[in-house]
Amino acid sequence: MGKVAVVTGASRGIGFAIARTFAAEGCSVVITGRDGAKLARSAAELRRLLPKQTSAHDKGGAQIVAEVCDVRDADSVAALFAMVKQRFGRLDVLVNNAGTAQPAVAIEQTSLEVWRAAIDTNLTGLFLCTRAALPFMQAGATIINNLSVAARTVFPNFAAYNASKHGALGFTLSLRDELIPRGIRVVALMPGATDTDLWRQFWPDAPRERMIDVESIAQAVLYAVLLPPNTNLTELVLAPTGGAL
Repeated sequence: MGKVAVVTGASRGIGFAIARTFAAEGCSVVITGRDGAKLARSAAELRRLLPKQTSAHDKGGAQIVAEVCDVRDADSVAALFAMVKQRFGRLDVLVNNAGTAQPAVAIEQTSLEVWRAAIDTNLTGLFLCTRAALPFMQAGATIINNLSVAARTVFPNFAAYNASKHGALGFTLSLRDELIPRGIRVVALMPGATDTDLWRQFWPDAPRERMIDVESIAQAVLYAVLLPPNTNLTELVLAPTGGAL
């Protein structure tokens, strides 16, 4: 495929599955996260998936780059995309995947710390990464914002998470309309319950067998990225076949 992609929150789960799919297609992929050791292990695994013709001596081949980044921090985000610009000179795909959940708690018991963690990661981080990436994205590029179905529905006792995802959808819709004249596709990715480690935070016994697997989401993202430049796909909504959870 030959594209340059940045996938935030890519050391595990959905982000890692997307990065793995891109790497197998011959993309140069920059993966980010806050845990440097975990990122390094993920990057090593991704490098083994690159097409055989790519080697350390092939400067034109695909690359896997691991970069520690906290999407909540403007300076950290700026440093990430300055590196991408210097190393590759362009960005074809941005997957804003970094996100966090919250403990199930009523609104009056929601701490400011819990509120800020959700808003800063799921909404402000989305804005910071997009703003930093846009100056070197050209017509034909794609931005995928991983929002979850919480962007269009409400889960009781998850007010901070709901608010962050609803806000992220509003941002995504605004971004889509602004970038249509520039030929940059913006996609709201809204998967339903997905089999990732995130469930351990608030539902350890969740029925994983009824959930969407991360590879299915990665394939849907790849489909969106490979669409012809004159095609606009605004939403990717994926629901588990095992029924509502």
